[in-house]
Amino acid sequence: MDTIFIGGGTPSILEAEQMEDILSSVRENFHICEDAEITIECNPGTVTEEKLLTYKKFGVNRISFGLQSTNNEELRCLGRIHSYEDFLESYELARKCGFDNINIDLMSALPGQTIESYEETVRKVLALNPEHISAYSLIVEEGTALKRQLDRDGYDCLPSEDDEREMYYRTEQLLKEAGYHRYEISNYAKEGLECRHNIGYWKRKEYMGFGLGAASLIGNCRYNNTSDFKCYVNAQDFESVRVNQEQLSLKDQMAEFMFLGLRMMEGIASEEFRTTFQTDLYAVYGDVIDKFIKQKLLVDNKERIYLSPKGIDVSNYVMAEFLLEN
Repeated sequence: MDTIFIGGGTPSILEAEQMEDILSSVRENFHICEDAEITIECNPGTVTEEKLLTYKKFGVNRISFGLQSTNNEELRCLGRIHSYEDFLESYELARKCGFDNINIDLMSALPGQTIESYEETVRKVLALNPEHISAYSLIVEEGTALKRQLDRDGYDCLPSEDDEREMYYRTEQLLKEAGYHRYEISNYAKEGLECRHNIGYWKRKEYMGFGLGAASLIGNCRYNNTSDFKCYVNAQDFESVRVNQEQLSLKDQMAEFMFLGLRMMEGIASEEFRTTFQTDLYAVYGDVIDKFIKQKLLVDNKERIYLSPKGIDVSNYVMAEFLLEN
């Protein structure tokens, strides 16, 4: 294993001894590369010095903090239990414990958020000098407390589409000025500190997921673990907890190669497509690629194909065109 990512939910809420058990079990059952990137997601206010030192002792070398905003009113509207002050305390504690690779998650288009308040969040985070920043736009998911609240009170509190787009542009501008390299649509890093684990997803490396609902990709088979707690803990083997198993067809694999790879700013390599699928990229996608090149949404430099700045703005539209019917 060359990357490990402990995330989903709030893993930092576990006691130090519980995380020690998990990390010990991983090391007992897998060979971990000496230079492995090992990340744990932490919610501000849930970490202690004891926990952070335990993470460090067992090889965790990357922390990801889900800040979202430095504005406490915006955090409250999101239903977050932490404050900006909680985050600062946790961030400084992580630095004190020796962590030198920290990601901060930011979110734009929040209820009540303005362009000015979002820019203030970005500038405050940049002043902390983290190694990595993930900046996403809010997606209101079905079944969430926020969705129920907005259905009840109305959606007027959300920023306009124009303001949301302006937040997006300012993210790129401010982070570029501060020396962060944009390597994926929503991810920025100092040079050499891109998230190796997430790059693995976008490049379709195999991965194994453990825990309720966790996803895996093994041998071009995608599946999830059950979200039924009793079923999971009483299972006799890994196979019996698998749900939603899907053996990907060749067309599925090609489509994933394209729409995941195009999330990366470097795009996809024509030669890598040929090596992987034993066929020429243009033989499969020539019409689609030509169309988007003419629309100035894609760029082909003869070695790689990648989204243009205009293409990034409508990336979902572009990527959807690479789906192939089986």
